[in-house]
Amino acid sequence: MANRLESSASDYLRLHSQQPVDWWEWGDEALAEARRREVPILLSIGYASCHWCHVMSHESFDDPEIAKLMNHNFVNVKVDRQQLPDVDATFMTVTQVMNGGAGGWPMTLFLTPDAMPFFAGTYFPPEPHPSQPSFRQVLEAMVLAWKNRRDQLVTSADYIARQLEQVTIEETEKAPDLRETINKVEADFDLVHGGFGTAPKFPAPTLIDALLVKGDPKSLELAQRSLEAMARGGIHDQVGGGFHRYSVDAGWVVPHFEKMLYDNALLLGSYVRGWRRTADHDSGLRALLERTAYGIVEFLAREMTSDAGAFYSALDADSTDIRGSVHEGIYYVWTPDLLEDALGAEDAEWAGEVFHVTKGGTFEHGLSTLQLRGRPDFARLQRVTDVLLAERSNRFRPATDRMVVAAWNGWTISSLIAGAMIFNEPGWLDMAKRAAGYLVDVHLSGDELKRSSFEGDASGPDGAAEDYGAVAEAFALLAGATGDPAWLERAVALLEAALPKFSHEDGGFYDAVDTGLFRRPRSLTDNVTPSGTAALVKALRLVGLLAERPEFVERADLAARTTWGTVAEHPRFAGSALEDLLISDDARRGLKPAVVVVVTDDPFDELVRAAWRLAPAGSAVLAAPAGTDGFGSHLEGRDRRSVWVCRGTVCFDPVDDYNLLKTPLWSRV
Repeated sequence: MANRLESSASDYLRLHSQQPVDWWEWGDEALAEARRREVPILLSIGYASCHWCHVMSHESFDDPEIAKLMNHNFVNVKVDRQQLPDVDATFMTVTQVMNGGAGGWPMTLFLTPDAMPFFAGTYFPPEPHPSQPSFRQVLEAMVLAWKNRRDQLVTSADYIARQLEQVTIEETEKAPDLRETINKVEADFDLVHGGFGTAPKFPAPTLIDALLVKGDPKSLELAQRSLEAMARGGIHDQVGGGFHRYSVDAGWVVPHFEKMLYDNALLLGSYVRGWRRTADHDSGLRALLERTAYGIVEFLAREMTSDAGAFYSALDADSTDIRGSVHEGIYYVWTPDLLEDALGAEDAEWAGEVFHVTKGGTFEHGLSTLQLRGRPDFARLQRVTDVLLAERSNRFRPATDRMVVAAWNGWTISSLIAGAMIFNEPGWLDMAKRAAGYLVDVHLSGDELKRSSFEGDASGPDGAAEDYGAVAEAFALLAGATGDPAWLERAVALLEAALPKFSHEDGGFYDAVDTGLFRRPRSLTDNVTPSGTAALVKALRLVGLLAERPEFVERADLAARTTWGTVAEHPRFAGSALEDLLISDDARRGLKPAVVVVVTDDPFDELVRAAWRLAPAGSAVLAAPAGTDGFGSHLEGRDRRSVWVCRGTVCFDPVDDYNLLKTPLWSRV
């Protein structure tokens, strides 16, 4: 019998629609039901591609006896963290505070009928372990506590909420010392394996982007070594392209196998910019970075694109083997025998060496992830991976989370545009335009942006700060790449709507609109994606340049100041804010962000591509035919094929030879 999640606009919630648990979606109706019944809320938060979410769902929520216990004693609420990032962020903070910093998904909390938390945890097993109670034991304990100590629980929940309301951000009136900041980042660099930190090790695309801003030898080495290590590691799908979510080990060997759109969107941009920063004479590294970028786009086009052109959220980590048993990662791993069956003896032996596929296995049960060793012949590598991809397509594919998230699509569009212009790939620009068109048609209503959609239905929650920032940036980049001012108009409208929605009294931004939760989420660290503040700052700067709206740039300056304390203390986790600070430091030294105007009828004119390849970080590139309206004064009086570079109030002489373009692009004023 289906429950009320059957028609949800979330694949994750729909996965629970046939369970015996009487699930509710988050909202006023669920809270009213808890108050009517005078019972606690059991809040379960997860997402569709989460391995342990599926495990707990099967072990506990499919169990009729557990469901009976839940239904009789609680109002059970299921949340998709991708759909409601503010709810997720608020209760993740609670979970981490109540568990000594530990958190994750699935998240399991118990709340008063007024949504105040009094108990929080993550995964609970069906049977007790020496260090962990079973889920049934937790349920029974909460039932007894609510029956016998309700007043105490309510008081405790109110205290927890008040304490969390007082959590403040790190503030400083002084910009961080950039030398000290980069030294802190370097101290976290893994000298052996590349990347930052220890296991589990996550990609850090926003931090890598920051390290690519100035191109100094130290920063460039940290960025390039990280990009190379990830591209060679098991975290990278060597056969199908794209990246898994993180590595469970420090050496990038074994990933957690889910593939998220946001990772691949941001990493595509990092690999494009890394290629751009790598010298021509380092041909091996350039070829590797280019192969990786192309692989991400091929993965997105093949496996993550809807019929309408939007990008889906994720691929699951789990899939079934030939016996019907579910395993994490089984779709992606190989043995020497499997290679030989697909390739024949000669190519299998070569592939086994190149990809480090061993008899003992690098994963489990004698299976190996694929890692790229040495400097193989890329033509042969492509031929072999094509065969392996075709062979792998016969396996049972992981499930797709078909939710479309505005911010993640925005970042994907931005990276596709950069890649299209730098690698001369018009098809990538077409992909970006289709996805942007979907956002306009489905997610936008006037200047109001919806967070997510499902099968063309965007009736869900309103957009968060990251959605407005990421989509506005994408629209502005699309305006610059296509010369179509309609995209810039939409970007301006989104930012004009965002400022009153998300502004904080200190000049920064909240992450979400005020929905009545006891704490309005606000984080200045990037986590795995740019913070809401960082997303809006970046969009405000770009749109301010292209639309000649200096008040947007001033607003970005004000918000950026609120990130300085976080950058000073935790630069590794504030890559977007660090990138902005490094660009601003260059501006103070005379290299202000430039507006680069290319007058041309061809969006892929060699002058346009040269501008994208050569322009300093933070520049705004506009390519449009002479006489195009809608871009302020940028095209006034500019009626011939040339490039005009303006930095602040200073414009340099136009050039019509791309070999001469570097001089105005990098001249300080």
